[in-house]
Amino acid sequence: MERDNSVLLRQILDSARRIVGKTSGVLKEKYDQDESLRDSIALRTQVIGEAASKLSPAFCARHPEVPWSRVVGMRHRIVHDYVNFNYKVL
Repeated sequence: MERDNSVLLRQILDSARRIVGKTSGVLKEKYDQDESLRDSIALRTQVIGEAASKLSPAFCARHPEVPWSRVVGMRHRIVHDYVNFNYKVL
C-alpha cells in the first residue's frame, strides 16, 4: 500500500512558499549580507529535502520531472557538510 504523501507534500509546499515570501524582491547583495535570511532559507530547504526523502517511490516515479535525488542531496549537503557549504549554491 502506498503511504499517504499529502502531509509531506504540504510541508514541501509550505516551505517553498516561505522561501519565496522571504526572497521575493531581495537582491543578491542583500542575500549575501543577511545571515539570518540565508539560515532561514537553509532550514526551509532542509525541511523540503527531508519531506522529499520520505515520499513514496511510486509517487516520485510518477513525477520524474522533479529531480528528487538532487532535492534530497541538497538537504544532506546543508546538514552534513555545513562547514563547507556554499550559500551561493542555495
